[in-house]
Amino acid sequence: MVYPIHRKLVIAVASSALFDLSESHAVFMDKGEEEYRDYQRKNTNNYLPRGVAFPFIRRFLNINKAYPEDLPVEVVLLSRNDPDTGQRVFNTIKSYGLDISRAGFLSGKSPYKYIPAFNASLFLSANEDDVKQAIEAGFPAGTIVPSEVNDDEDDHELRVAFDFDGVIADDEAESVYHQNEDVEEFQSHELSRANIPHKPGPLGDLFKKLSFLQKIESKRELEEAGYQRILRTAIVTARNAPANERVVTTLNEWGVTPDEVFFLGGIEKHHILEIMKPHIFFDDQMRHLTSVAGNIPSVHIPFGIRNVAPNRALQPDPESGAAELQRRA
Repeated sequence: MVYPIHRKLVIAVASSALFDLSESHAVFMDKGEEEYRDYQRKNTNNYLPRGVAFPFIRRFLNINKAYPEDLPVEVVLLSRNDPDTGQRVFNTIKSYGLDISRAGFLSGKSPYKYIPAFNASLFLSANEDDVKQAIEAGFPAGTIVPSEVNDDEDDHELRVAFDFDGVIADDEAESVYHQNEDVEEFQSHELSRANIPHKPGPLGDLFKKLSFLQKIESKRELEEAGYQRILRTAIVTARNAPANERVVTTLNEWGVTPDEVFFLGGIEKHHILEIMKPHIFFDDQMRHLTSVAGNIPSVHIPFGIRNVAPNRALQPDPESGAAELQRRA
C-alpha cells in the first residue's frame, strides 16, 4: 500500500536549488519581471542545467524505485514562480525523469509558510531570505551554497552528511561555548549532561526518518541476497571526547544509528568530506562550509545562537510518519 503524504519522508525543494537558474535570474535582474516572463515562455522547452541539489534529489527519489509498493519518500516543488513561468521547471523535471508531481507556485511570494502543509522534513532553496524566514518560523530549511555540480550516474549510493549541534540537535551546547568561547567550559558542561539527550534541532526529524529507512534497508539486506543499500549517513562534528558521550546518548535515545560518526576535535571537516564525497552536507556555520563548498554540495542551516533565534522550539510532529517508518523497519 502506497504511503499517504502525511506518512512519507517529504523534501520540499525550490527550483533554485534543483536547477541552475543563473541565466534566467540575470534576465529578471537586468530587464524586469515582464521580460523574465517572456524569456521563460520562449524557453519553456529549453531544459535547465542541473543545480547543486540535483544529485541528492535524484538519488533520494531512487528510494521509491527500490520500494515501489510503498513509495515512502516524496519531493515537492515550492516555487516563487507562477504556474506559467514555472512550466519550464516542470518540463525540465520531466526531461530528467524525476518523479515530482506536487508543487506550489507562489507568484513571487516566499513559499516557506507551506512547508508544514506538505509535511516536509526539509526545504531547500538558494534564496537565503526564504530559508531564514522558515527557520524563524520553526520549519526545517537550508540554503544551498554555490558549488560544482558532479552527478556520477554510475554511483547509485546516496551519501548524506550532517553536522551535529545546531543541525541534528539543538544549539544548547553551542550557546555555552558561544558565551566565552572556552573549550574547557564547553567540555565540562557536556560531560555533566552526558546522560541527558539533546532536543532535536531543525533537521532532527529528517535525520530520524532517514535512519528508519536505513533500518528497512538493513532488514531487506538480511532477507534478500544481493540487495545493495541506497542510504549512507554520517555525522561530522567538531566535538571530541569527552563531549562525544552526549552525542551517543542522544542518538541512543532517538533510536538512530548513523553509518559513520567523526569526532574531529578541531580537524578541518573537508579532510573527511573529500574522502566520503557526500551528495549533500548540512552545517549551521558558514566558516565550515566555505572550505568544502567548492566541490562538496553544501547547505547552510541558519539556526541557533550563531545565526538567528527561532520563534519556537523545533519538535518533530508525532504524526509526521517517523513512527510509521519505524514500524515498517
